Amino acid sequence: MTRYSLLDLVPVIEGGTVSQSLANAADLARHAESVGFQRYWVAEHHGMTGIASAATAVVIAHIAAATKTIRVGSGGIMLPNHAPLTIAEQFGTLDALFPGRIDLGLGRAPGSDQRVARAMRRTLETDANAFPQDVMELQSYFANDGQTGIVATPGAGADVEMWILGSSTFGAQLAAALGLPYAFASHFAPDALDAALAIYRRDFRPSARLAKPHVMAGFNVFAAETDAEAELLATSQQQSFVALRTGNPGKMKPPLAGYRESLGAQGNQILDHVLQCSAVGSPAKVARGIAAFVERTGVDEVMVTSAIYDHEARKRSLSITADVMQDLKIAA
Repeated sequence: MTRYSLLDLVPVIEGGTVSQSLANAADLARHAESVGFQRYWVAEHHGMTGIASAATAVVIAHIAAATKTIRVGSGGIMLPNHAPLTIAEQFGTLDALFPGRIDLGLGRAPGSDQRVARAMRRTLETDANAFPQDVMELQSYFANDGQTGIVATPGAGADVEMWILGSSTFGAQLAAALGLPYAFASHFAPDALDAALAIYRRDFRPSARLAKPHVMAGFNVFAAETDAEAELLATSQQQSFVALRTGNPGKMKPPLAGYRESLGAQGNQILDHVLQCSAVGSPAKVARGIAAFVERTGVDEVMVTSAIYDHEARKRSLSITADVMQDLKIAA
C-alpha cells in the first residue's frame, strides 16, 4: 500500500511572477489533496529566481491554510542555515495553527551557493558537520525535556513529524540512529539510493516516534494522454537542470520541442543520469515506471516531483499519477 506525496519547488515560470507561483501552489495543493496525495512539501532554496519557496515556513502556512486534510511540510529545511530554536518556534507555530498536519523534513545542504549562504547567516561559522547535534537540539525543544534550559514558545510539546532528508548515506545513518523516517532525494541525486536505503533499514533503531523503518524516495513524473505530450512537458524541467548544472539558473522556461535532440550526446548523458528515477509518458508508461521503482526500492511512500510549465497540465499530470498509484494499491 504505497503512499504518494508531492514535492513542489513552487517554480516561477518565464513571464510569471512570485505572486502567481504562490497562488498556483495553493491551487495545486488543493488538487493534490482531492486526488489522495498524502503530503505536500516545499523546499528551502535561496538566491534562485525560478524558485519561490525561500521563506519555507511562510509558504507552508499559505499551503496549509488553503487545504484541509493533506499533511504539509518541508522537503526540506536546510538546518545549517538556522538556529534550531528558530525552527522550533516556526514549526511550533505551524503546529498550533494546523494541528497534526505539519511535517519537518531536515537537510544539511545550504540550499544555495556559498555567497548566498554567507549573506543569510552573516558568517559561515555554522558547520554542516554539526547537523546531527542541531537535529537533536531541535528534538529537545519539541520534547521540552529541559536539556537546553530553554522553553521554545511556540514549539514545546508540538506534534511535528520530523524527517531526515538525504542524497548520500550520511542522512541514512542519522535517520537510522535517531529512529526517524527517512526521505531520499533520488529525483535529482540517484547514485546512492540503494546503498542509503540498505543502511537505513539495517541500522534502524526503534524510537518513541517510529517503531520500524519508514522510507520515502523522490521520483519525477511527467504524465499526459500520450507519450509525445508528456515528453514535451518534461523539457521545461530538463532545461532547468541544464541551466543549473552550467551555472546559469533562471525562471522555468516553456516546453521546447526537439530540446533533447539539440543537446548532443554529452547533454543527454547528463540528463539521463540525473533524471534516471523518472517516468515520462502516457498513463500506461507511467504506471510501469512507478511500479518498477516501487518494486526495486520497497519504499513506503513515493515523493512525486513534477515541474511543469503549464499549471493545468501539471494538475492533469498529478491526476494521472494518483490514478496510477490507486491502481498499484489495488494490485498490491
